Amino acid sequence: MTISKGDKLPDATLTRIGAEGPEQIPLADKVKGRKVVIFAVPGAFTPTCHSAHVPSFIRTKEQFDSKGVDEIICVSVNDPFVMKAWDDATGAGSAGITMLADGTGEFTKALGMSFDVAAVGLMGRSKRYAMLVEDGTVSILNEELGTGCEISAGEGLLDSMQ
Repeated sequence: MTISKGDKLPDATLTRIGAEGPEQIPLADKVKGRKVVIFAVPGAFTPTCHSAHVPSFIRTKEQFDSKGVDEIICVSVNDPFVMKAWDDATGAGSAGITMLADGTGEFTKALGMSFDVAAVGLMGRSKRYAMLVEDGTVSILNEELGTGCEISAGEGLLDSMQ
């Protein structure tokens, strides 16, 4: 079953590369008592994810800040080393976007957002979406139904927050 507006996020631990190497990040610690944007992409360095989705949140970061968003988190079913390289390549971290790996895809599966496209080598990946989470509860969920990046882009989520 796919997560919906009004649902609590499932417990999950994501990963990032810190000063000492891989760090486990309990998602509950990121969302408790906070207003957080979480957006997910099918894969780091994939064309739309790299050229449209991440840049849309870099462009709109200050607008989210002005709406009281405490943190913007990008999640992908990739390992934390790939996410770190992608962070470096896009400048996402420098722009204030947190890049977290869902290496096993457990969080993505728990959300009901997993998909496969074997023809292009994408197995167990995340559908493209953006959500606003307030104190662990989904208040807005914009799931992209096609292959584009419109309602799940930074601008699309901002429009939903009006």
